[in-house]
Amino acid sequence: MRGNEAVVCGALLAGCEAFYGYPITPASEIPETAARWFPLASRTFLQAESELAAINMVYGASAAGVRCMTASSGPGISLKMEGVSYLASSELPAVIVNIGRVGPGLGNIYPSQGDYNQMVKGGGHGSYRCIVLSPNSVQEMCEFTMRAFELADTYRIPVFLLSDAYVGQMVEPLDVPDPLPPPPPKPWALTPDASSNRNVITSIFLDPDEMEAHVFHLQDKYAEIKQNEPLGEETETDDADLVLVGYGIVSRVLYTAVDLARSEGLKVGLFRPKTLWPFPETDLQKLAGRVRDFLVVELNNGQMRDDIRWILEGRSNLHFLNRLGGHVPGPEDVAEKIREIVRGDGG
Repeated sequence: MRGNEAVVCGALLAGCEAFYGYPITPASEIPETAARWFPLASRTFLQAESELAAINMVYGASAAGVRCMTASSGPGISLKMEGVSYLASSELPAVIVNIGRVGPGLGNIYPSQGDYNQMVKGGGHGSYRCIVLSPNSVQEMCEFTMRAFELADTYRIPVFLLSDAYVGQMVEPLDVPDPLPPPPPKPWALTPDASSNRNVITSIFLDPDEMEAHVFHLQDKYAEIKQNEPLGEETETDDADLVLVGYGIVSRVLYTAVDLARSEGLKVGLFRPKTLWPFPETDLQKLAGRVRDFLVVELNNGQMRDDIRWILEGRSNLHFLNRLGGHVPGPEDVAEKIREIVRGDGG
C-alpha cells in the first residue's frame, strides 16, 4: 500500500467518521483514497472548496463529537493554521496530516522537513501546542494515524501527523492492525440531544482574567502531555560514541548509515524521535551523559538541530548535515560525514 493510502486505512480502523479535504500534491492520494473508501464504510467524505473551508468543517464536526480529520501539504497547511489555533483554544480533537513538500512559497513537490517549526512551535497565533507524530514507513503511517485519534480524544487537542513526500508516496507491505474499539462518549460535545444544550464550544474570552485562566489551563494540559507522551527509538546506542538523530525519511537513510559505520568498526548509533512534540528530550539527555558526539541530519535549515542544541545544554558536541530543495542525503553521504567527525575535521 502507498503511505498516503495507509493514512486512510488507519483513519477508518480508528473509527474516523468524516474526512474534509482539498487536494494538493504530494498529499492528494489521501483525499482521493478517502473519497473512494469512506462512502464504502458509510462514513462522510467531502471535498471542500478550499483549505480554509476544510479545517473549519473539521472544527464544526469535532464540536458535534464527530471523529474527523483533514490532510494537506505545506501551502495548504499554512492556510489551515488559523483554524488549528481555533481548534486548540476550543479544545477540540482533530487529526491533521501534513505530507511535507519543499518551501517556502510554492516550492516544489519533493520531500522536505521545512515544516518542523510550523508544526512543533504551533504555526498559528496564540500560546498553544499540538501533538506531532512522525512516521517513517507505510506501517507507521497507518498505526500513527490510529494513535493520533486516540491522543486527540484523550487530551482534546489537534494532533498532526508530519510526514514527507517520500514516505507518503512509497509503497510497502502493510500488516493491517485490528480496529480500535469505539471512542468513549464526549459529554462536552454539541449534539441533537437536549442534554448538550448547555455545552459551549468557544475560543473567545473577552475578559482578560478569563482568557488568562484559560491559557494557563491549556499550559497545564500541555505539561501533562509532555510528561506522558514523548516517544523515541534507539538503535545501536549502548556502546555508541556518536549518535545520529533524524526523523521521517531521513531516519530510513540513517539505519543504513549506522550499518555502514559499524561495518568499518565505528561505534555509531541512531536516536529517532517518533513524537516531535512532545520531543523525547529526557531520553536524549540520558544519552548525552555518555555519548561524545551527536550528528543531526535534516531536510531543512537546522530547525530540529536548534531544539536539540537547547536540549543538550552543551553536554556533547553537536554536528549537522542537511540537504534542501528536495534532495535527500544517501547513506554514503552520512557515512562520509561520520568519518569526518571521527577524524576530527567535521563541524
